[in-house]
Amino acid sequence: MSDDRSPGEGLDRAALAELLQAVASRADRQAFALLFGHFGPRIKAYLMRLGADDGTAEELVQETMVTVWRRAVTYDAGQASAATWIFTIARNKRIDGLRRERRPEFDPADPAFVPDPPPPADEVIDTARREDRVRAAIRDLPGEQAALLRAAFYEGKPPRRIAEERGMPLGTVKSRLRLAFGRLRKALDGER
Repeated sequence: MSDDRSPGEGLDRAALAELLQAVASRADRQAFALLFGHFGPRIKAYLMRLGADDGTAEELVQETMVTVWRRAVTYDAGQASAATWIFTIARNKRIDGLRRERRPEFDPADPAFVPDPPPPADEVIDTARREDRVRAAIRDLPGEQAALLRAAFYEGKPPRRIAEERGMPLGTVKSRLRLAFGRLRKALDGER
């Protein structure tokens, strides 16, 4: 090879297969450097054509060539050319990267997946008592006020929708809700 060529430049199919065999049989670093020099830029260009950005393409070239180094013993020249084998590894690395992006790995330590600790028993009892008092206070309201209160808060309906559904003026719905809240507040404050 002359000095003006870059490593791996101008290698034919047979020479590439021989270099890959040298890596497989002797872990030949010089052969690997020639393979890297030949395929590195080509793989990067290929990956960028597939949509990878410059940084991602560089990472995938590195991953591809590490795999070539580690798995060179599995290469079979009778099955595929060195180029086909190496570009298949690069394509598979790209696909794996896209899958990881779409489905990030599950992290069981992520706080979103850690359940909240159960509340203390006294809080559970206090909450249940408070809910019972609210239910009893609502039952003691006049029927229409209780119904409007349930529609507004348990069903989440805005006053305008309640008014439309019941055929009532909006102002009447709002004033009856205010009355219901006032009575509810008095009933609950009186129990404290």
